Amino acid sequence: MSGIGHGIGFGIYAFLAAAGIATALSLHESTQAILKWGGIALLIWLGVKFLKASMGDSYDSSVEDEHGPTGRAGFAQGFAIAIMNPKIAAWMIALYAPFIEADISTETLFGMGLLGMAIDGTWYVTVATVLTRGDGVSKLRSQARRIDAAMGTLMFVFAGLLFGDYL
Repeated sequence: MSGIGHGIGFGIYAFLAAAGIATALSLHESTQAILKWGGIALLIWLGVKFLKASMGDSYDSSVEDEHGPTGRAGFAQGFAIAIMNPKIAAWMIALYAPFIEADISTETLFGMGLLGMAIDGTWYVTVATVLTRGDGVSKLRSQARRIDAAMGTLMFVFAGLLFGDYL
């Protein structure tokens, strides 16, 4: 249920972020440049955070894995994590801004929210399903530093793409 809650929270966040960006773009001409440079700065900041995490201590795989809350509590936890995650805001500002125009239709904004919800929800439900079978969590934890390094690198790649106006 946590994955479904996260997906719905992400979808709402995606819609609100897209609507907020469209509104900001309609208010002032310089908003596009501010969003672009702010997005680049946020992606670089996230890249640094991920790379620092990749060089830190590895997770203790010997800790017994406990499954999180289920049912309504799991749904609420997943929803809250998505809605209150500043990394999602950074991602949306950095990557949505180049694709949104001031006169974007409400239908397109809803579509962006639904697409975000479907992708995020499917991803988290799939990951939860795979990780709860066997020793998936310990295998993932053993690769955490590599995953953090890859994510940091991706943040820098996206920042470069935004800087070069490829997005």
